[in-house]
Amino acid sequence: MKLKDIMKVIEKDFPKCLAMDWDNVGLLVGDEEAEIHKVLISLDVTDDAVEQAIRCGADLILTHHPLLFRPLGTVTEQNFIARRVQKLIRHDINYYAMHTNFDIAGMADLNAQDLALQAPEVLEVLGTYDDGTEYGLGRIGTIDREMTLTELAERVKDVMKLDAVRVYGDTERYVSRVGVSSGAGKSAVSDALRKNADVLITGDLDYHTAIDAESRGLCMIDAGHYGTEFTYIRYMADYVREKFPSVSVFTMEIKQPYSVL
Repeated sequence: MKLKDIMKVIEKDFPKCLAMDWDNVGLLVGDEEAEIHKVLISLDVTDDAVEQAIRCGADLILTHHPLLFRPLGTVTEQNFIARRVQKLIRHDINYYAMHTNFDIAGMADLNAQDLALQAPEVLEVLGTYDDGTEYGLGRIGTIDREMTLTELAERVKDVMKLDAVRVYGDTERYVSRVGVSSGAGKSAVSDALRKNADVLITGDLDYHTAIDAESRGLCMIDAGHYGTEFTYIRYMADYVREKFPSVSVFTMEIKQPYSVL
């Protein structure tokens, strides 16, 4: 199957035009005319991901985070990003990224489903589709029952396969209205407050953002960048198998990229 045919389907479901203007999505390395037989799905193009793609004979890597955010001044062995690009090219591996367009058209709903949010709405509204429905980052809704912040943190740990989370707020406080924004979601704080969330679940929280939000009545659960986004791997594996049954699918192991000691 040609890569351009795969891209056509993906870009219909996750339009590139939804990506933020600072983002870099789409085909970043490769040839649209390439024949694709094997796909590796990963959150990032790490050295391990490139090596696994080589081992399994992948023609295409699909990731969430773009390897290339800024232009490379040189493509030499002295630059670790350039080394990965060189290796992809040497082994005829195409590379496609779907980042904030997937956050908007996929990840937000996946997070809401994983956390069992009821009647979820867009948290950070960025615009409206032609039919008038809103689109944007994150979701906000109610959980199935009122629970303490500690109980919600335990649910987050279970769903996102975490050994620990950072919690800001009274752990015995009862919460029911929950916002979630994947990745580095501190920009969602103002919307979570405006929409009367009891707690916001996100990643990469800095100290001042978290304590300032808590002082305004918004509890915070920091589940980390990877914890809020690895669901991309499972979703896209199922997606590719369903949409392109002739293509073999491989995935990177779902494993937190750090240890808690």
